[in-house]
Amino acid sequence: MINKLANTLNKVGINGFLLGLFAAIFLAWLFPFAGSNQSPVPWKPIINVGIGLVFFFYGVKLDPVQLATGLKNWKLHVLIQLTTFVIFPLLVLALVPFMSWIDKDFQLGITYLSVLPSTVSASVVMVSISHGNIPGAIFNASISSLLGVVITPAWMGILEDSSDIEMDFLPTLGELSVKVLLPVIVGVLAHRWLFPKIEKHLSALKYVDQSVIMIIVFTSFAQSFSQDVFSPYKSSVLLEVGATMLGLFFLVWVVIEVMTRMLGFSWEDRVTALFCCSKKSLVQGVVIGKVIFPDPATLGLVLLPLMLYHIQQLIAGSIIASRFSRKDTTL
Repeated sequence: MINKLANTLNKVGINGFLLGLFAAIFLAWLFPFAGSNQSPVPWKPIINVGIGLVFFFYGVKLDPVQLATGLKNWKLHVLIQLTTFVIFPLLVLALVPFMSWIDKDFQLGITYLSVLPSTVSASVVMVSISHGNIPGAIFNASISSLLGVVITPAWMGILEDSSDIEMDFLPTLGELSVKVLLPVIVGVLAHRWLFPKIEKHLSALKYVDQSVIMIIVFTSFAQSFSQDVFSPYKSSVLLEVGATMLGLFFLVWVVIEVMTRMLGFSWEDRVTALFCCSKKSLVQGVVIGKVIFPDPATLGLVLLPLMLYHIQQLIAGSIIASRFSRKDTTL
């Protein structure tokens, strides 16, 4: 009975990781001191080491030959990267001023969400289920993650005049290069000899990523709760932000659907574009946010829209992927 329920929940995107995120926030609410800056636990070095491990293993899993092969389908790549880093942000920037029902603090989080790279694992899995272009998904999700280290802080640097954040682009880029790009590069260089040794353990490596993210979420929300950051907001605010995130997901989906039809993409490329362009990376969002928003309390506010979007993109994406898997490969 329990296994059947778990399988059903997993099919609609509700898995152990999502439940772990909810648990992390609940524990942060119960024990805010344990994850705050005053805690005796050295969270900062633990998180820094964890981030390094996450992106080192991400680099190890990247196959340089496969990435080079993926360069051929340039029209698909241009559309996905252009949508992820230009069309999505511009769409949100045009809409945010009209979101009067969303508090300004959460508007910053929505803006930050829009400039993030695409997520890798979820995009590839859903493209695979939907019989899409898997090499194209792997290539674009991987390149998106690397580009995001530069483009996301660049966007936030441009937008700092219209927000409450203060950010120096070059120091931020330098810190992200050390924390993210350097481990990825070392991992790619180690791919040839290390990947065969860890290949059979790849499914277990996801727990490293998930544990690091849950620790960052726990400490960020613990600091927010310890400072009563969320106390001015009613519970209905969560529903409003969540509904807005769901609406944003389907708006982007429709925009990409129209663009891929106009460009005459094949079914495989359309599916790849739809999933890669509509996804935003929680891993990158948390890691880059940790640098851009050094105050954990502020980070907790900023991450809330991203977490809600992440949950809904998995649930909605899983349902759509399941439906696509039963369709013919022509529309």
